[in-house]
Amino acid sequence: MIRLEDLRGVALTAQNAHGFVPRVTLGRAEVDSTVVELMAEVTRDGSIALKRHALAFDGVEVADLRVTAAGLKGALSGLDKDVRAALEESIRRVRAASEDAVPRSTTTTYNAGGSVTTRYVPVDRAGVYVPGGKAVYPSSVVMNVVAAQAAGVPDIVVVSPAQQEFGGLPHPTILAAAELLGITEVYAMGGASAIAALAWGVPDIGLEAVSVITGPGNRYVAAAKRQVTGQVGIDSEAGPTEIGIIADETAHPEFVAADLVSQAEHDELASAVLMTTSMELATRVQAALTRQVSQTHHNDRVTAALGGEQSAILVVDTLTQAVDVANALAAEHLEIMVENPDDVLRNIRHAGAIFVGDYTPVSAGDYLAGSNHVLPTAGGARFTSGLSPLTFLRSQQVVEYDKAALGHIADSIVALARAENLPAHGDAVTTRFIEAGEL
Repeated sequence: MIRLEDLRGVALTAQNAHGFVPRVTLGRAEVDSTVVELMAEVTRDGSIALKRHALAFDGVEVADLRVTAAGLKGALSGLDKDVRAALEESIRRVRAASEDAVPRSTTTTYNAGGSVTTRYVPVDRAGVYVPGGKAVYPSSVVMNVVAAQAAGVPDIVVVSPAQQEFGGLPHPTILAAAELLGITEVYAMGGASAIAALAWGVPDIGLEAVSVITGPGNRYVAAAKRQVTGQVGIDSEAGPTEIGIIADETAHPEFVAADLVSQAEHDELASAVLMTTSMELATRVQAALTRQVSQTHHNDRVTAALGGEQSAILVVDTLTQAVDVANALAAEHLEIMVENPDDVLRNIRHAGAIFVGDYTPVSAGDYLAGSNHVLPTAGGARFTSGLSPLTFLRSQQVVEYDKAALGHIADSIVALARAENLPAHGDAVTTRFIEAGEL
């Protein structure tokens, strides 16, 4: 079960907190070399390689990589009505928050006749990766596609691993979610191979390359996204899920334990870290975990995740220290369960998404809170953000000056051009006024 570390009395600071953070210590070299080889095969052999990889890794022979329109419609017609209603409500909520997050164009005016307009332009084409394997993720279809649609991306393609149980198609619930969202281009492909296909295209099946690839996946998918960065944009290297919880003596141990279990059921490499100032809470959470884990559906998976090096209960002296550890952890999901959450929240700098209060579990954000659940992992929240319409937008500045406005800054341009030993830069300005007989 999850280990408990008593850090009370330790000189823990913001500067050394990273040394106390539980992490998976898997090496990247072997994963990267495997990924490079698989991607090279896809770029060389196209659909033949994709089908070969589906057989090798998913255990299924895929006849047609592209899902037909009939296949999409059939999946939606067979969808459980309660699941459909839940997906439709999720779409509504995520779309509302996503559309509110789209930045507006702005114009800054300098003197009369000079202006800089900053506008936001969507990419032409986006690729959405939806994981298969241990779980089914129609919610990831919603999160990725809705954010892209809110940004105004005109062309969106979804890929998801082939499933043996469904005759080489992706899971029907994933197909149904795509159909609900009006996505017509869906492929049965997964892992690093799918990332390569999206990044470079597969001409023999008509799959055109995309500009941005988003969506979570295992460490091979994360490594593949890292490999194609520069060829395309990515959201982040989203790997195994993480939950961090900051709690004091007022937190409910059953709630804390349930939330740790909820994320641990994703994957044996999932990370679950509780940071608390209360040893009593820590021991009560341990007891609650023992009981809850024995009753949960994915008992073996949860036990492995909670017992791994990446998971722990850390007891510290102060909430300031808990915040320092949380900032060093930079968890994908961070819950705050303390008496005065605002005091903690104002000092949190690094987290993918933050869930405040006893009745805001990560599960709400996973499905229906309206937030996006595609978030950076492995400390990526220190330098990148979760998925949003901004992922699919590029800012462009449109500069427009008339003659009078340029004349107002002409001497300063010339002075800086000479300072940088680039006199032709200045000449490009003065020429305009010499031709007009004004210099």
